[in-house]
Amino acid sequence: MASDISAPTGIAIRPCVKGDEQALALVGQSTFLEAFAGILDGADILAHCQRQHDAQLYRDWLALPAMRLWLAEATPGGAPVGYLVLSPAGLPVADPRPDDLEIKRIYLLHRFQGRRVGQRLMQAALSQARAGGAGRVLLGVYAENHDALAFYARCGFAQVGRRTFRVGSTDYQDVILGMTL
Repeated sequence: MASDISAPTGIAIRPCVKGDEQALALVGQSTFLEAFAGILDGADILAHCQRQHDAQLYRDWLALPAMRLWLAEATPGGAPVGYLVLSPAGLPVADPRPDDLEIKRIYLLHRFQGRRVGQRLMQAALSQARAGGAGRVLLGVYAENHDALAFYARCGFAQVGRRTFRVGSTDYQDVILGMTL
């Protein structure tokens, strides 16, 4: 009997380990393309993915003790469908704090959105941030990504700044959001 592709799938969330870099790169490239095709220039998307979603970048991040990454995997099978990266903060805010952390990336394939997976990834990161003594978590998001902005607002984030974000050869405006823990 053939498998029903629309059948409900469970999602497991786990901390990333060395060896997850290919899965992270695949999900990063796939979700970036899925989110921005038809919005951003195709050549810019490809250039961005080559630089910012390369397996070596994720390999390097996994080797850094200050970086924390979580992977969302479909069950059964363990196919990667999303992830989150928590890092030391590097966003240009007016009031940087030594205990700031940054959600550098949170991506989830569209097919798995609306099933609380993003909230589970966010909860894992916020729990880690609190346990590590962070006072605030920041993140940057494309100013026209209304679905993401609504998700972050539901999570308790509010605007604390703006930045210019380069994708390929084009600059875009991002909103910087923050949440006090």
